[in-house]
Amino acid sequence: MAAVISFASAAKGEEIFDLEATIAAAKKEPPITVYAVTGKIVDTVKDFTEKYGIEANGKKVNEATQVELMIREHQAGNAVGDVSLAMDVASAVGQILPEGIATSWMPPDLAGDIAETSRNPLVVVSDPHVWTYNTEKYEKCPITNIWQLTEPKWKGKVAMLDLFDKPLYADWFNQIAAHRDNDVARAYEAHYGKTLDTQGESATVAWVKAFASNGPLLADSSTVAEAAGAPGQAEPFFAITSTAKYRENVTKGLKLGICAGVKPFTGFLYPGFGLIAAQTKSPNAAKLFVRYLMTAEGIAPQTVDGKVSGNRTIALPADEPSGVSKHLGELMVFDAATADDDLQKRETWQDLWRINYQK
Repeated sequence: MAAVISFASAAKGEEIFDLEATIAAAKKEPPITVYAVTGKIVDTVKDFTEKYGIEANGKKVNEATQVELMIREHQAGNAVGDVSLAMDVASAVGQILPEGIATSWMPPDLAGDIAETSRNPLVVVSDPHVWTYNTEKYEKCPITNIWQLTEPKWKGKVAMLDLFDKPLYADWFNQIAAHRDNDVARAYEAHYGKTLDTQGESATVAWVKAFASNGPLLADSSTVAEAAGAPGQAEPFFAITSTAKYRENVTKGLKLGICAGVKPFTGFLYPGFGLIAAQTKSPNAAKLFVRYLMTAEGIAPQTVDGKVSGNRTIALPADEPSGVSKHLGELMVFDAATADDDLQKRETWQDLWRINYQK
């Protein structure tokens, strides 16, 4: 007999989460498998199993592949992955959730600790991507405005993730256009002392065209971090990269530093949803694992890398290498409400980049 999700109804119709009953029900279910973009998921599921006595397996799977696996498994009626952590956001909002391939669930007992905008879909953790410079080469950030990155000085000297391999950067462009376009225009005026002539297009399109024309290096995350942070460089790259790479300041001696105060933003926060396969055979175990990720214990392996918990009561560690906690207010926050539009326009932004890119 299948276990029933453990909830009780409160007097006002609100649901109360019964943790102990859920643990008991989860122990009667098959082991769960968790797909996550970080290899640290292996240690997280191990800790979860030790804490609750519920078997779980963790697999490192990138954002796009998580989407593909969830779709194929759903179509086959065989959910191998029970929980998805940080799949491609636009695909999650534009396809996975509306087609009923996966569902979002928020722990009711933690609702007060989760921002309303992060509840549905549930944002388990957000990954800061920040403008980054080499602290050995420069005493302070060498730029103050994103429009400087379109100028000859930085031609071929900016590194970023390949937006064709990691389309979240194309989605970021769409988020800028949708929510911060006026700020991009104001940043231009502040830097050049004149109004931007967009020729009927958005300020974001104008910036992306100019940025692509300046020939940034498109690469994987390790190459980007090395290009910007490797010591001993006469002319290191400038970059935008995840704060997770700043751990290599400690492990590899890199010299990565956050460019704080850049106009109109120091970077962006990319949300990582915690989703549950609609066809999971272990709904209680899956929900219990999602709840575990919303606790300080469950998310600790990621907060040490500067990733921000969706639980507002959980702070970043004081010794987190990037120091991003001081600059969170300077970061763009992805708006999941318009992520479907990001998916629809992804190829448009990729094409715009491809057409204007010059080495």
